[in-house]
Amino acid sequence: MSHDDDYVDYATPEPGTRTRFAEGDNDARYDTRRGGRVSPSRAMVTVVGVVVLLIAAIAFANRGGNTEDNPESAANPDTRAEPTSPTGDTPVKSPTNGIPTGFPQSAEGAQSAAANFAVALGGDQMFTPEGRHELVDALYTPELAEKTKTGMDAAYNEDFLANLGLDAEGEPPSGMTFISRTVPIGTTVKEYEDGRATVAVWYTGLIGLAGPDSDVPVRTTWHTWTFELQWSDGDWKIAADSQKRGPAPVPGDVPAATDEQIEDAVEQFGGFTYAR
Repeated sequence: MSHDDDYVDYATPEPGTRTRFAEGDNDARYDTRRGGRVSPSRAMVTVVGVVVLLIAAIAFANRGGNTEDNPESAANPDTRAEPTSPTGDTPVKSPTNGIPTGFPQSAEGAQSAAANFAVALGGDQMFTPEGRHELVDALYTPELAEKTKTGMDAAYNEDFLANLGLDAEGEPPSGMTFISRTVPIGTTVKEYEDGRATVAVWYTGLIGLAGPDSDVPVRTTWHTWTFELQWSDGDWKIAADSQKRGPAPVPGDVPAATDEQIEDAVEQFGGFTYAR
């Protein structure tokens, strides 16, 4: 994971925007002229019509209520529609030591695997030798794991860690919180055939040190991470991977949070299991 991008952020409009019309425009858009007198019979018909529509709406809404006769009710959660659920196969059936494993052997499964691999390899566990080796052994093919650990140990050297405010073992100073998190934006399959897949993951990331007088502020990064995956021992494994910077959106106008706010947010908001 590279950590040399410029700071970027989303632009979020402020809530509560109001629009005022000039007097002439307001009259043109809404007919504010006072109408003639409405007869009692017409008013009664209108009231009755509204009541009938309201009763019909309530009855329609209650059709999906919590009853045993309704197979899509809350009493049957296995069949109830879940619009926020990921589509396709269940992405992870049995995480191993917190590391996502057990992805389906399909194009969707390969995308889910690549997204979750990016999250794992972009986390703070990568900055300690023990955590890094555990991830590599779990996610890379056996043929590539040893070579990858050697290369990563050389890359995560003392000078590199010091530039991030960490000691030689990847630990932050007392009273500081090191933050490294990857958030996939989307995935795409470059190539796929039985047993092999090439998947690109576009992601944003957080990297930095939060705490009093930190000289390595937490900033965002944008990269595309491409994984060459191989089906090995009943799961997708990384056979090769590469990264490039971007694409990065235009920085937004949201004011930067304080170190304390960022630290609290990272502690309060957990990560996700990603699926396609």
